[in-house]
Parts: sequence; structure tokens; C-alpha cells
Amino acid sequence: VSFETGIYQLGGQPIYLPSEGLQMGRGETIADTAKTLSRYLSGLVIRTYEHVKVEEFASSASVPVINGLSDLHHPCQVLADLMTILEKKGSLKNRRLAFIGDGNNVANSLIEAAVRMEMNLVIACPEGYEPHPDILDRAREAANGDIIILRDPKEAAGRADVIYTDVWVSMGQEKGAEEKKARFRSYQVNEALISCAQEDVIILHCLPAHRGEEITSAVLDGPHSAVFDQAENRLHSQKALLEYLMA
Repeated sequence: VSFETGIYQLGGQPIYLPSEGLQMGRGETIADTAKTLSRYLSGLVIRTYEHVKVEEFASSASVPVINGLSDLHHPCQVLADLMTILEKKGSLKNRRLAFIGDGNNVANSLIEAAVRMEMNLVIACPEGYEPHPDILDRAREAANGDIIILRDPKEAAGRADVIYTDVWVSMGQEKGAEEKKARFRSYQVNEALISCAQEDVIILHCLPAHRGEEITSAVLDGPHSAVFDQAENRLHSQKALLEYLMA
């Protein structure tokens, strides 16, 4: 919705193409699809489970290709996150951001953003649920800001300027969901957790939220929440991205 609305507001015409409406299901390759669509369109936004498909689209298309979401990255979401932190805190450099939960696509993209913006990112997750190791290694080699992995969510939240959480069971991971939720129960973002942070901490969540699981309603609807400003900022940051790539 945010991309379609943004394209309309910029004077463009969005076309939604569900996977079943494309010829790839009938044997056409991603490369051929990307080359053909490039003859008709000014840009492509891809949302897919497999990140390799985004890369293949990008390598074959002759127009800009935007990763709207994949299993490995969620860069457009993180653009909105950075915009929200900048609005609320006035700066990004040296801010302490605590990500509480699964080391998923959002966590991977936050790592890359934190390095570029020289933020201090602390991720609290159970053992075995860390972000992608290659992304962590590259970030630590860059050495701009700190990237720390902890097991204790309260330790991660300590002195945090921003606390961020996401669903415990991501797209495509529904198998074994109940077992995973049990592992993450102590990683809930609630009032006890945010009391460990700075008094003016802001709370972020990329939505949709599972109230009562990764975050309580008291926090999501509370005075520290910037979640719905964050949701609105997806529209504005994506419009800026479209303008940058296609103007």
C-alpha cells in the first residue's frame, strides 16, 4: 500500500503483479521476465521470500530494482526506521539501538544501516537465532559503531535510545512456530523491559504486531511508542527513494 500510494502521489501509475499473474510459473526465467518488464516500466519493486530472486532481477533488469522485502533483507523498512529515529532524536550517530528478538531480515538490514550511520546496535536473541553471520562479519570489519549480540534482553535495553522489536515467526517460518515462540517468551518488549532504557526511549516495530507476544499493548499504545509514525514514514522514505532512483 505504501509503495502504491507513494507512486500515485508522485504522479506515477503503479501496476501490481502477483506471482500467479507472471509467466515465471509457466517456465519463463527471472532474467527473461526482468528484461521484458524493463521495456514497459520505469522501475520494479520486488517482494519475495528468496533474496536470490531479488538479486537475479536486479542483475537482469535495465531499470531500478527495489527490494521491497526478502527473507534476508528489509532495506526499505530500515529507511523508514532511520527517518523516525532522526525525527524523534535529532541525530543518528552514537545512538544506542536495542533490537530485541529474532535475528531476521529487519535485524540484518539494521546492522548494515547502523554501520553506515555509526550507531551502536545491540541485538538480544536466544542462541541459534542470531543475524546472518556474513552480514555480522562485514559489519564488524567496517568498525563504524558497535554491533553486539547478547542473550539478556534487559542488558541490551540498558541505556537504549531506541528499542526495536519484530514478530518472532517471520514469513515462511511457520513450521515449528509454537516451539519458537516458547524460546522467545522472555524477549517480550513490555513495561519492565523499557524501564531499563533511557527515560526518553522510543519504541519501534515494523508491523504487523502480534500484541501479547513480542510486544504488549501497553507499550505499543504507550507514550514511548513511535510505531505509527514509523509506519507513516514508510510512505515518505519510499517516495524519496523512488524520486532518487527514477527522477
